[in-house]
Amino acid sequence: MSPVPLLLGVFLLCSPVRGSDGSVSTAITCFTRGLDLQKETEDVLCPANCPLWQFYVFGDGVYASLSSVCGAAIHRGVINSAGGAVRVQTLPGQENYPAINANGIQSQMLARWASSFSVTRAKNTALEAVGRSISTARPSTGKRPKKPLEKKTGNKDCKADIAFLIDGSYNIGQRRFNLQKNFVGKVAVMLGIGTEGPHVGVIQASEHPKIEFYLKNFTAAKDVLFAIKELGFRGGNSNTGKALKHTAQKFFSLENGARKGIPKIIVVFLDGWPSDDIEEAGIVAREFGVNVFIVSVAKPTAEELGMVQDIAFVDKAVCRNNGFFSYQMPTWFGTTKYVKPLVQKLCSHEQMLCSKTCYNSVNIGFLIDGSSSVGDNNFRLVLEFISNIAKTFEISDIGSKIAVVQFTYDQRTELSFTDYTTKEKVLSAIQNIRYMSGGTATGDAISFTTRNVFGPMKDGPNMNFLVVLTDGQSYDDVRGPAAAAQKAGITVFSVGVAWAPVDDLKDMASEPRESHVFFTREFTGLEQMVPDIIRGICKDFLDSKQ
Repeated sequence: MSPVPLLLGVFLLCSPVRGSDGSVSTAITCFTRGLDLQKETEDVLCPANCPLWQFYVFGDGVYASLSSVCGAAIHRGVINSAGGAVRVQTLPGQENYPAINANGIQSQMLARWASSFSVTRAKNTALEAVGRSISTARPSTGKRPKKPLEKKTGNKDCKADIAFLIDGSYNIGQRRFNLQKNFVGKVAVMLGIGTEGPHVGVIQASEHPKIEFYLKNFTAAKDVLFAIKELGFRGGNSNTGKALKHTAQKFFSLENGARKGIPKIIVVFLDGWPSDDIEEAGIVAREFGVNVFIVSVAKPTAEELGMVQDIAFVDKAVCRNNGFFSYQMPTWFGTTKYVKPLVQKLCSHEQMLCSKTCYNSVNIGFLIDGSSSVGDNNFRLVLEFISNIAKTFEISDIGSKIAVVQFTYDQRTELSFTDYTTKEKVLSAIQNIRYMSGGTATGDAISFTTRNVFGPMKDGPNMNFLVVLTDGQSYDDVRGPAAAAQKAGITVFSVGVAWAPVDDLKDMASEPRESHVFFTREFTGLEQMVPDIIRGICKDFLDSKQ
């Protein structure tokens, strides 16, 4: 498990500070929280020049323990921005921490928190450091730091793009909806949101899904907390499947703030059970490389199970049915103890098994018929067909790769897997392929492609696919070469047009043949096959990872 960050990625590393009378205080950072301190009563020393505008403070007088100690002390008027000694008294948690602006700090309102603290002036103020502090506080320079503290960058050990899909249905109701918001806020704070850390957004599932805010909208926990607090309850049916599918397809675009190479995660909060199908949405999410977590609260009772469409809905929606991606809470009350374990899961990037997808982890070779029966115009339709498949995939030096071989009696490698590492160059190379014209020796072409095109890739990390497209009878045997290709780890799709014999297509295709064989009477029908072949590649990829 990755370490769980303290607030905004700042880990509490303290050193003792001794007063002139021998009393010992603890040097802390600007962002040390009340819950980071171990003793019931503790004297601490706040550094100077803490950036007031970045503080997280919840309450007034009595502060929720996720508040910054130094921020609370300045807000209370115990010390000023020059820093100083503060006595911290641990108190029980309470309801309704008020939001009040004082001494340049705007505290935030919080409905409920498990523990609190108060701050007063420490009795001994003549303090000198003993040894060297290794905390993250900056030394006093007398000026405002030129660069924001580590807080702004966030927890770099938990770099992820996370969508919180919250339940806004009548199932949960207004009261539990507010408790859900509080829990999501706690998780957001503990994640360590920042420019170089995790980014989060929120979608509300109800009758129709609503994207409340995107990944790009906020890069500070304070702003995320405020945005979550302002969310309004929508009501309606809990169409979680509809919302999950919408989020997987629309939310994680570059325009909306998703980052390349960063794990994509959807945390689905579900009160009770979904009122629609969630299995298909889970499949779509996996195809898009999204790691789905289900946080279920108040599982259906024995009497309610009859109303649940599929009692195994959690197992079918999550990234992997291995126990890691599901999380159960009995109730929305007293959820503080569940925050840290959930954050640990979300920050365990080595467990994000769905980040590798069919779109970014496959090699697709196209073996295209260049025989004289195809003709120039139809050959252009073939090139359009393979371009439309290729453009769906994330082509790069570390992602998916495309190769094309044209065959008649001879074979010609038009582009190999290592020729181009960008989608633009691959698509341009495909459009520049020249039509050969000649006979049809499909079996020899499969053997050539297996040996010369896929051979150099056999030890690579990507899954290998071959799409064979022909419009007629082969003059040689196809069964043996196709079996050898499949034995070499290549999944074969066969696409026939016009006079291509169905028996040849079946002999070439991988099992199950009904999902790996395609046929159309006219070359114009190729266009309609594109989504089915892409879906077939993705299904094979997912099945291989189970």
